[in-house]
Amino acid sequence: MAYSVKEIFKTLQGEGAQAGRAAVFCRFSGCNLWSGREEDRSRATCQFCDTDFVGTDGVGGGRFGSADALAQAIEEAWAGVVQQRFVVFTGGEPLLQLDQSLIEAVQRRGFEIAVETNGTVEAPPGLDWVCVSPKAGAPLRQSRGNELKLVFPQVGLDPATLSGLAFQHLWLQPMDGPERMANTAAAVEYCLQNPHWRLSLQTHKLIGIP
Repeated sequence: MAYSVKEIFKTLQGEGAQAGRAAVFCRFSGCNLWSGREEDRSRATCQFCDTDFVGTDGVGGGRFGSADALAQAIEEAWAGVVQQRFVVFTGGEPLLQLDQSLIEAVQRRGFEIAVETNGTVEAPPGLDWVCVSPKAGAPLRQSRGNELKLVFPQVGLDPATLSGLAFQHLWLQPMDGPERMANTAAAVEYCLQNPHWRLSLQTHKLIGIP
């Protein structure tokens, strides 16, 4: 299988339970909830995405003809450090491309593997960390994992309807954009009233890293 990748880069994980941890991010091109083109945003299922996942022109991006070729690029992005290798597959929607061959190729290189998914596609076996970020109006097929990260608020998606799912961590992440401060205040209040939910902030944006 060939893989279309927007970018590959090493940084610190900015969100959720793994925040602050060194990681290689492999951002796949493409998503099933939005084309990534601004002219399509108003008709998309997910209209608040702030990520560029179109094409293969980002740092380290490209078309990779095999799982081993992409795994090699991920290893090179880790820059030779042997300890605590960690890769986060994201997108777009990474589960449109992430398959067993790639998982095994990355595991052979000693990486712990995380995925950040919208939950509309079931995750393959072999992943070490599954983060699901559900979107209003989209089917939730991956209903268990390590953390559920709900961008908040979303019209038509009440956190209470997700509370009983099989996740170790439940996060509310304030929706970015012009209403960010109001959304943050609303998320704080919800977490105070529903303490099984915790507040997730995009710390990479706060400190100015990718």
